Amino acid sequence: MIAIPALRVSRLAPALLAAASVCARADEAPPPSKPLWEAGIGVGVAAFAHYPGSNQTRAWVFPFPYVIYRGKFFRADRDGVRGQLLDTDRVNFNISLLGSLPVSSRDDNARAGMPDLKPTIEIGPSMEVHLWRTPSRDMLLDLRMPLRMGITLESSPKTVGWQFEPNLNLDIVDVAGVSGLRAGMFAGPMFADGKYSDHYYTVAPQYATPGRAAFQAHGGYAGAQALMSMSRRFSRYWVGAFVRYANLAGASFADSPLVRQKSVLSGGIAVAWVFGQSSKMVASDE
Repeated sequence: MIAIPALRVSRLAPALLAAASVCARADEAPPPSKPLWEAGIGVGVAAFAHYPGSNQTRAWVFPFPYVIYRGKFFRADRDGVRGQLLDTDRVNFNISLLGSLPVSSRDDNARAGMPDLKPTIEIGPSMEVHLWRTPSRDMLLDLRMPLRMGITLESSPKTVGWQFEPNLNLDIVDVAGVSGLRAGMFAGPMFADGKYSDHYYTVAPQYATPGRAAFQAHGGYAGAQALMSMSRRFSRYWVGAFVRYANLAGASFADSPLVRQKSVLSGGIAVAWVFGQSSKMVASDE
């Protein structure tokens, strides 16, 4: 549904690779060997706002499949499910997937009487530039630039616009010398086009009330975000947790009556039982 023309990749990649090769380090250790795939099942609990800017939160308890796949062209790991378009020592082009849960207007005071928000899937290209890493590869700093289109999950799917979230991402492996303990953090601005902002923050005139003025959302700056996560892989179990902070101050839609709070905090924990893994090993930092 979203494609990156091969010509575009072929033009960008040589220039990026040439620039990045200047800082290549010959003394770096090779990536560690890990199973091609791991499989398990887990359960998690997460608490987050109904939508960014909502002053109402909800908690979800959910089962999930624990699937790790470290293939050459397809990968599934803690960074999501993605297809590899180009993967070199310094630059990575891939296609990533994210999603959002539905919001019933009956359960959200700010949106009372308005159409429900349908669940969405977000898909699009992402470029990652590996900026720095230690020779032992236990700390890695990347610049990530995902661009995703939102699509509603319903009988007649609709596109809901684009979102661009460039960020600096730091991964730390074997934190404090503890084997299997991993920390990650990223931070960066968010941008959205007019259609994306309209989907979440416009109040059409027919839905205006004495306490909710009509408002037309526009594209542009959509706030900033930061996330921290920690996880540990044991022989047969995996445990992880995260906390995410978003600030909508200065966003193009910040004056929408649907924005009830500009600071949004969310988090969650999860545990999984890993019941199988591949005997085939591959080199991977993930």
